[in-house]
Amino acid sequence: MASSDGRRRAAVLGSPIAHSLSPVLHRAAYQELGLTGWSYDRFEIDEDALPGFVQGLDSTWAGLSLTMPLKRAIIPLLDSISETASSVEAVNTVVLTEDGRRIGDNTDIPGMLAALRERGLEKADAAAVLGAGATASSALAALSEICTGPVTAYVRSRERGREMRGWGERLGVDVRISDWTAAEQALHAPLVVATTPAGATDALADAVPDRPGMLFDVLYEPWPTGLAAAWAARNGSVVGGLDLLVHQAVLQVEQMTGRSPVPLAAMRQAGEAALAAR
Repeated sequence: MASSDGRRRAAVLGSPIAHSLSPVLHRAAYQELGLTGWSYDRFEIDEDALPGFVQGLDSTWAGLSLTMPLKRAIIPLLDSISETASSVEAVNTVVLTEDGRRIGDNTDIPGMLAALRERGLEKADAAAVLGAGATASSALAALSEICTGPVTAYVRSRERGREMRGWGERLGVDVRISDWTAAEQALHAPLVVATTPAGATDALADAVPDRPGMLFDVLYEPWPTGLAAAWAARNGSVVGGLDLLVHQAVLQVEQMTGRSPVPLAAMRQAGEAALAAR
């Protein structure tokens, strides 16, 4: 139950967290929706501190956003998680219900799909994924919905390759593994999803083909990445990390506040302004 004065709280947790744009996006939504009693903050929380933080939440709390390294660590602390979150064993959203239950979900996966569909991509004959971390598994889950052919993952180690193949089997995706040294080949796929850290794909910028397909680069800072800039220069379609961040945040605001529609345009504008000011 909410506090008697109508105050409601939400926050993003992670480590490091100072860079997070989530407060900017959620606060912009609250302002547009007229939710004057709502606040959204950020907390530097690692895996060791997470149980104590969650245990201390009172009835004013409506929800949490989770970023690395907490997306898996939160799961044992929840009462239930959605099928979407279960499919990749990662929770980025917790809704705290009025009866005190903690319900986990993953809005990264539908957020990815919404960002792609906003740019007109409904289906892909094949795809390539650069990287094999936690975001790559979410990318595979999204691709399971729209990719009708194989997905080639470009990875740096055999262990990562085995993990990606395992995720593919679990998600029903035909995952093929290729070594990172052959990553230039990925750029010829109709859809390329880059899930690597900043700088990791810079060396690929000169290899972008003359008529590229669509690039989904999950980074939003620095932006554009070298690869995204080269892609756009060759008139390829580019979906960026801010697109993903905004779309997954829209779904979080819907779940936490119960309000819909959520003002996507205002949230994106606030995010763009915050990035430009850095």
